[in-house]
Amino acid sequence: MNTALWFRKVGGRLRDLLWSRRAQQAKMIVLGRSLSDGLLAKLILYVLLSIVAYLYLQPLLYMISTALKNVSDLLDPTVKWIPRQVTWDNLSKALKGLQYPDALRNTAVLSISCSLVQVLVCAMTGYALARLAVPFKGLLTALVILTFLIPPQIVIIPLYVIFSKLGLLNTPFVFLIPALFGQGLKAGLFILIFRQFFRAQPASLEEAAKLDGASVVRLFFGIMLPLARSACLVVFLFSFIWYWNMYYEPSMFLAKSFTPLSIRLDGLDDVLNPSLLGNTKIVKNPITEGTKMAAAFLIILPPIIVFMFLQRWFVSGIERTGIVE
Repeated sequence: MNTALWFRKVGGRLRDLLWSRRAQQAKMIVLGRSLSDGLLAKLILYVLLSIVAYLYLQPLLYMISTALKNVSDLLDPTVKWIPRQVTWDNLSKALKGLQYPDALRNTAVLSISCSLVQVLVCAMTGYALARLAVPFKGLLTALVILTFLIPPQIVIIPLYVIFSKLGLLNTPFVFLIPALFGQGLKAGLFILIFRQFFRAQPASLEEAAKLDGASVVRLFFGIMLPLARSACLVVFLFSFIWYWNMYYEPSMFLAKSFTPLSIRLDGLDDVLNPSLLGNTKIVKNPITEGTKMAAAFLIILPPIIVFMFLQRWFVSGIERTGIVE
């Protein structure tokens, strides 16, 4: 009887060991499949992201490649991306043709000042439309949306007449004053962004501040505006890029002086002449694509640098604002 009991115990242990080995084998098979599926999914994702990145970077790479080509490489159809001989003449001509330091200063002053003013004014307007008991709030919100939908070409002539009578033409005040009154470039969109953000904040914050005796001004600047840092960053970057790249409005208001980079780029053909080299007898070279590409790259370089430093906060700000809603 002891022998039979011993065989039972040994048989049970062997059965348990066999089942445990089968379970481990099955677990390894499933784990291997999951690992292989995960690697395959990552590989497909990386391939798709690489394709999308190439589609976005291809114009920039073409711009840099063309800016580094000489005339012979531009005329040679076999030279597509890598020039046979790298030249920096296009870059130097673009710097002189754009009058880059002066134009860069004008563009930076205009973009940064107007963007900062728009952040503050649009935040105040959006907070008033979201949290305060403003009369005709719905009508005012509809008018804000309407200002965003109206093309600027419709109101450009009245604005030109008004700025001309005030003596503000060819000065940055033609953009600063509208931004100060919430009518800057794309200001309606920024007001709606702040309105959506402040509407999502809990009412308990305001109630607690009001119980402590805080006024509306202190409530906005002390509590709500610090909470809206992400929205402020998003609005500032959007406004900065739009003011940096705008062309139609500066061509109407800043045609003579205080010209930004966009206007200088438009008139680059007029300055790409032999007088730039100090010899008026030289025939003008009709092939200026390399110089134009170098000038375009110099114009977009500052916004690229700004976005590279603020990319992480910009993406997180997009997620926290009302844009995704």
